[in-house]
Amino acid sequence: MIKYSFIIPVKSINDYIKENISNILKIERDDYEIIIYADDVDNNFYSDKVRQIATGKCGPAEKRSLAMKDAIGDILIFIDDDAYPATNIDQIKKFGLNADRYNFLDILDEDFKDEDIVAVGGPAVTPDSDNKLQKISGAVFLSSLSGGNPERYIPCGEKRFVDDWPSVNLSVRKSAFILANGFNSKYWPGEDTLFCSDLINKTNKRILYDPHLIVFHHRRAGLKRHIKQIQQYGLHRGFFAKKYKKSSLKLKYFIPSIFFIFVISSFFFWRIFPVVYKLGYFLYIIALLKAFIDIHKYEKNTEICLRSLYYIFFTHLAYGYSFLKGFFFTKELNSQLRSEKLKN
Repeated sequence: MIKYSFIIPVKSINDYIKENISNILKIERDDYEIIIYADDVDNNFYSDKVRQIATGKCGPAEKRSLAMKDAIGDILIFIDDDAYPATNIDQIKKFGLNADRYNFLDILDEDFKDEDIVAVGGPAVTPDSDNKLQKISGAVFLSSLSGGNPERYIPCGEKRFVDDWPSVNLSVRKSAFILANGFNSKYWPGEDTLFCSDLINKTNKRILYDPHLIVFHHRRAGLKRHIKQIQQYGLHRGFFAKKYKKSSLKLKYFIPSIFFIFVISSFFFWRIFPVVYKLGYFLYIIALLKAFIDIHKYEKNTEICLRSLYYIFFTHLAYGYSFLKGFFFTKELNSQLRSEKLKN
C-alpha cells in the first residue's frame, strides 16, 4: 500500500533531480512512490518506484497541482528538483538533533498521527557540497535580519505551528490538498503562501513546523542570481500585501522598503539631516554585526559569514525596491511559466 507520494516538478531531467531521486531511494521502505512532472519524459531515467509524467511547458505550481489526480499516496511530499531529503543520522549530527537513527518518512509518520495537523514543513539546509558562492547565498538566510525566518533554512527551535511554509519541503494530506484545490498556478513564486492560507482556512486545521524534517537545498551561485531571486520574492510579497492582506500585510515585510527609502533619501538629504542618517547607518552596522553572530552559529567559515554581510545589504535593497513595485505599481501578476491553456 502506497502511503506517501513524493511530488517533484522540473523542467527537464537534470543532475540535481538525479541526486534527489537517488537519495529518496535510500529510504528503506516500500510504502512510497516518486512522481516527476517534467515538460518531457526522459526514458533513460527510471526505477520501479518512479513515475514520470510529461506536462508540456508549465510552471511548478501547475505541475504540483496535477498530484490531485495522479498521486496514489495519502500524503503528498512536495520537494524541489534541486533539493533532496536527509536520509541518515550522519547527515544531521552537526545540527545537534537528538536521534539514534534517521528516517524522513518515520518523522512524517509521527507528525501526521495528529489528525488536526494537515501539513508538515521542515528546514531546507544548504548542503556541504555547494560551492563557496552558493554557501554565501545560503548564509544570508540564517539570520532573522535578512531571511526573517531562519528556521526555514536551518533546524532551530522546537516544533510549532506556522501559517506559511515554502513548498521546497512541505508535506500535505492529499484529501486536504484537494479541498484547497491545489496551488494557485497563476502565481510563481508565492503560490505556496496562498496555498497555505487556503489550506488553513478551508480545513480549519494546522501546519506544523518540525526541525527534524530536513531536506538539503542547493542555493543560487553568485550575487547576480541571488538578487534576481530576491527581486521575485519581493515583487510577489508586495503584490500579495495589497491583494491578500490576511497573509501578507505584515509590518516585517515593509521593513526592507523602509530601509531602501532611507538609503535613497540619504543621497539627497544628508546635508539637511546628517545626524539622522549617521545614526541610521550606525544602527544598521550594529544590526549587521548581530547578523554575523547569528550566521556564525551555523556557518563556521568566517569568510563566508563576512561575505554574506554585503549580500544582506543588497538583499535588503533589492527586496525593498521590488516590494514597493509590487505594492504600489503592479496591477496584476501572472507567472511566465504558466501553460498557454491557463493564460488564455
